[in-house]
Amino acid sequence: MEASNAEKLLDNCCTLWDADPGGQYLLGAVLSGERTGIYAVSLSDKRCTFLLPGAITSGVTSARDGKSFMYAVPSPGAVTIYRQQWKGGKTIGPPQVALKVPFGFSLTYNGNAYDFSRDLSTIVYARPGGHADLYLLSQK
Repeated sequence: MEASNAEKLLDNCCTLWDADPGGQYLLGAVLSGERTGIYAVSLSDKRCTFLLPGAITSGVTSARDGKSFMYAVPSPGAVTIYRQQWKGGKTIGPPQVALKVPFGFSLTYNGNAYDFSRDLSTIVYARPGGHADLYLLSQK
């Protein structure tokens, strides 16, 4: 750290969550307000691109192959994880449902309250209430 130089990327874009595997983009989101949605930050030209306006999520996870990213959206009694194809900093087609979790949980609780693995085999989340529950979800 002592030999590195911190470099400012940009102001007023989004909360960053992940980097694409190729190291060209950072992925992030704005959870509320008129700028709600998912963003990509290009490291080469330091630009903030609005990828999915209106997507209400608090986190974005890049797929291992870099060809898509995933994000969770809450609804009453469920959470849906969507997969969005993308290339070169631009989305391709509409988002597709990757997994629908059959119960609801908060995306934010004293900060980020959940995470999931890149292959969707594991989902962890915080549940307000003073105790922890562990669930094993399997896809058929």
